[in-house]
Amino acid sequence: MNLFYKLSILMGVVVVTSNYLVQFPISEFGLDEILTYGAFSYPITFLITDLANRAYGKLVARKIVYIGFIIGILLTLFVSTNFSDIISIRIAIGSGVAFFIAQNLDINIFDHLRRKAWFVAPLTSSTLGSITDTLLFFSIAFYGTGVPWVTLAFGDLIVKLFVTLVMLIPFRLLLIKIKDYTDTKDNRVKL
Repeated sequence: MNLFYKLSILMGVVVVTSNYLVQFPISEFGLDEILTYGAFSYPITFLITDLANRAYGKLVARKIVYIGFIIGILLTLFVSTNFSDIISIRIAIGSGVAFFIAQNLDINIFDHLRRKAWFVAPLTSSTLGSITDTLLFFSIAFYGTGVPWVTLAFGDLIVKLFVTLVMLIPFRLLLIKIKDYTDTKDNRVKL
């Protein structure tokens, strides 16, 4: 199985896992109104997108996002959506909208900055993508529900930004193992 399929499947798994985990606030240390478990897994989606973008360019990275979007949303609907609970439905909708917009923003920013130092593109694109995703997701999923969505969004964003920094380590390590197909004479990638 080549890198394209591995990244596509991994994207879908991370999305559905994050959508499930966002339903559970962290109750330890009084963090239940500030943080959910989904904040720890979701930033991995930006690592996946950035690796795909570095290896194949923005067009293939978008394909991986679309496949991950379809897998993630379908699995979220079947695994963690309770159709009798409006918040559960709003989580699925919020996740889809936020994911789609934030990932495409990440792809465009990364592509624009790809020739800078190795860390500039993933750090900048993932940071701006995380901010966009967090604001969109939490406002769509929880606005007007009584859930303390502003504090949850802020707490999740802080963790996402920290995880974004940590994700630079695997990005750099994996960068050594992947080939950049975007500089080849024939830019078409066999998938």
